[in-house]
Amino acid sequence: MAAPRGVIRALHRGTLTQNSGMDRIFSGIQPTGKLHLGNYFGAIQNWVRLQEEYNSVLYSIVDLHALTVPREPAVLRQSILDTTATLLACGINPEKCLLFQQSQVPEHAELGWILGCLTSMPRIQSFPQWKVKNASQNYEGTIGLFTYPVLQAADILLYKSTHVPVGEDQVLHLELARDIAQHFNKKYGNFFPVPKAILSTTKKVKSLRDPTAKMSKSDPQKLGTLNITDSPEEIVLKFRKAVTDFTSEVTYDPDSRPGVSNLVTIHAAVTGLSIKEVVHQCVGLDTAHYKGIVAEAVIQKFAPIGNEIKRLQENKSHLEKVLQAGAEKAKEIASPVYQEIRRLVGFQ
Repeated sequence: MAAPRGVIRALHRGTLTQNSGMDRIFSGIQPTGKLHLGNYFGAIQNWVRLQEEYNSVLYSIVDLHALTVPREPAVLRQSILDTTATLLACGINPEKCLLFQQSQVPEHAELGWILGCLTSMPRIQSFPQWKVKNASQNYEGTIGLFTYPVLQAADILLYKSTHVPVGEDQVLHLELARDIAQHFNKKYGNFFPVPKAILSTTKKVKSLRDPTAKMSKSDPQKLGTLNITDSPEEIVLKFRKAVTDFTSEVTYDPDSRPGVSNLVTIHAAVTGLSIKEVVHQCVGLDTAHYKGIVAEAVIQKFAPIGNEIKRLQENKSHLEKVLQAGAEKAKEIASPVYQEIRRLVGFQ
């Protein structure tokens, strides 16, 4: 669900256009299932750009958040490594950023408890995400599911992060982190920077089977989600089955033609062309032929990445070393910050 426009405008005003040298970027991704095109264009592609533009960048595989829904231990362990391999294959460079596993830095959870004691239950209960996810669990959502936005705030504030790349569906969570930082500063003195949003400019990738909904790992219609590691045959099949309409020409009109417009969005994203350029190139094509063209463009974009993922997955020790090295560096930043927090709240 999109955030109110006023909130988005307020956060967007703080977005930096250039690196001042004192900024710190933080973002996280859950190790839950295969990553899809929405993840790539909505987050990972932006992460790769930011690691080139900023001097202090932290990316975390937030495995604590993954426990908000039931996970088999062996599956979670493998998902952490698979997510690491995918991020590396997509261009995340541990020499230019810190890539680490959240649970290897225990200060995340400890700070989450402290911040939870500064956050009211009605504030969390008002979140649309809580209402939807609790309903999806037959209104028996766990305490972890309820409080995970507070843990997100701790993830960000533990490193005194100044900027967080987010999509519109996470803006309310960042607004909570901002409010918690201000509340803490008012109570204990000016300590945390109030983090600002770096909003993604990429148009949201929608489900191929329901182009009114965003592409999602949890989509029950498996043909609706394009995974980064899909084979060429799977990609062609999913585009062939993609929902469009009864008009054969290729146009871009998300309101009246969401299915075809979603194909145009994906085509533009994988080729680097503008929406206008894509539509101009496809004058005279019918949608059936166009589906094949978009499928081929996606295959060309992601086949090298998929091959690199497979290569990295064969070297488990390398992936573990990357995460361990990242966690050690993250602790060097987190530990002095958390020790000062302990002093401020009266633990020592």
